[in-house]
Amino acid sequence: MRVAIVWGSNTGQTEEAAGRLKELLSLETSLDVSRASPEEILGYDVVIIGASTWDIGEPQYDWEDRLPELEELDWSGRHVAFFGTGDGLTYDDTFVDAFGLIWERIKDKGAMLVGLWPTEGYRFADSASLTEDRTHFLGLPLDNDNEAHLTEERLVAWAAKLKGELAALTPPVADAAAPPVGGA
Repeated sequence: MRVAIVWGSNTGQTEEAAGRLKELLSLETSLDVSRASPEEILGYDVVIIGASTWDIGEPQYDWEDRLPELEELDWSGRHVAFFGTGDGLTYDDTFVDAFGLIWERIKDKGAMLVGLWPTEGYRFADSASLTEDRTHFLGLPLDNDNEAHLTEERLVAWAAKLKGELAALTPPVADAAAPPVGGA
């Protein structure tokens, strides 16, 4: 299974988180969305999207520029996970909205979501990135403005959860010593 992290970052926080996730997930590929073509992005089975929320509930600028192209493509067979930064106190009613805004643009194009994360432990009022039952985010929020001390712990836990989800998607490799099914 081919997996890539695709991120956009204005201040470097999401880029830094992408680098850390790349290490934790033992991945080879991390792409800056402003430099990657939509076709290159869809060359992966799993696309881990790093998108921070800017202004009042808008995706990071590079994602905003790339979204019209990405929503025109067929995402069938691709799994998508989200992570990114937001400010749960100052922008408490648009906390990590970017996940939800991007997801809305690609979910009907065949994308499948992985990497949900519980809302428990976060301080915020509302988010466009909540599941229908409001118990999970569509991905991993990082609030470096108010909870930077929790970032590493959250990255490590989410990476472990995501590894488990991705392993469940990958069919087991047949034992090379075992005879083929149906005889020798």
